[in-house]
Amino acid sequence: MLSSLKDVVKKIARSSSVDKKLVEEIVRDVQRALIKADVNVRQVKEISDAIKKRALSEEVLSGLNPREHIIKIVYEEILRGVGEGFDIPLKKSKIMLVGLQGSGKTTTAAKIAKYFKDKGMKAAVIAGDTHRPAAYEQLKQLAEQAGLGFFGKKEEKDAVKIVKEGLEALKDYDVIVIDTAGRHALEEELIEEMKRIAEVSKPDYKFLVLDASIGQLASKQAEAFNEAVGIDAIVITKFDGTAKGGGALSAARLIGIPIAFIGTGEKIEDFEKFDPAGFVSRLLGMGDIKALLEKVERIVKEEELDPEAFLKGKFTLKDVYKQLEAMNKMGPISKIFEMLPFGFSLKVDDEALEMTQEKMKKFKVIMDSMTEEELLNPKIIDSSRIRRIAIGSGTTPQDVKELLNYYNTMKNLMKRLKKGKLPIKGLKLGL
Repeated sequence: MLSSLKDVVKKIARSSSVDKKLVEEIVRDVQRALIKADVNVRQVKEISDAIKKRALSEEVLSGLNPREHIIKIVYEEILRGVGEGFDIPLKKSKIMLVGLQGSGKTTTAAKIAKYFKDKGMKAAVIAGDTHRPAAYEQLKQLAEQAGLGFFGKKEEKDAVKIVKEGLEALKDYDVIVIDTAGRHALEEELIEEMKRIAEVSKPDYKFLVLDASIGQLASKQAEAFNEAVGIDAIVITKFDGTAKGGGALSAARLIGIPIAFIGTGEKIEDFEKFDPAGFVSRLLGMGDIKALLEKVERIVKEEELDPEAFLKGKFTLKDVYKQLEAMNKMGPISKIFEMLPFGFSLKVDDEALEMTQEKMKKFKVIMDSMTEEELLNPKIIDSSRIRRIAIGSGTTPQDVKELLNYYNTMKNLMKRLKKGKLPIKGLKLGL
């Protein structure tokens, strides 16, 4: 879905002229991309019909060229087809999770709690899934890893009792996220347990967790859970760019339930508040600068980095190891690039960007063999210094050059991010 829709925008951007033939090609490409992503067929038709009608009838807005105008139409119509976002106030609240088994509920419980913790709130989780043996240990481990409060009883089989005791034990916490047993289907016994947990906990919000790959079944599942306990918002998990995802998005739109969060990977950090505009911008290759800057802000705070230095690229090799750890926490560089407009792209081999723990250790050893002057001013490192550093660190000159190349790449990337035109407002894509 991601690559297909990005190709649509690139086709428009690279076209020599905008005419009926191009519009029809674009409409077909959009249809193929959305159907492949499991978006509801009715919605696909509505979106593609609207794009065609507007593209062939609307006058080009002042300040935009014809290509930018078409991109704007594609952006706006796909945005209409995506579910709405859901804003949760930063106040004391209880959140109950429901969903099918295997949807990623337990991990999502920790991710949601960590989201609030990162906002400065005291957050905790309750292990209310007594049907899956590993759920207790998994949630406990995630809570410890993220610094969250935790309550659970490993041998207790009464989920309602666990939740009731957990709410009392965690009453001093601001946000409490309740994990519940996943359903193979909507079995009567588990529906009853779900309802009783809701009655006991009186949650402020009930979130349905949907796997991004569920496809067209998402609507039926969302309707069934909504009928059983009432759903306030949806959390889409495993939306990593390879999953189809369109079914879950369609379900939210068709049923009228907003989307609160999306999970983009397995790590606890791979989680973000759903912002429809930024999400669609990223789908179209137009970037999501807002989400990227929020990630940067969180990481520099955790690592005690200078945000101005981080964004402007004004950092030295003395800082680079700490910076690399921060970048590693942000996730793979390829995911960061998804948040950048394609106009920002740097022609760098993916392998040169991905940072492994092994490389980080090697780079630290290399930097330990540098002088203070070299660490503060990498420009002075010539071939003779590279040879000396390699010998002193037990590495090769190529390893030293790789560190310097990585350093320069990150520095240039941050400079371009800071100075570049953002395409989300005004759609100035540098076409």
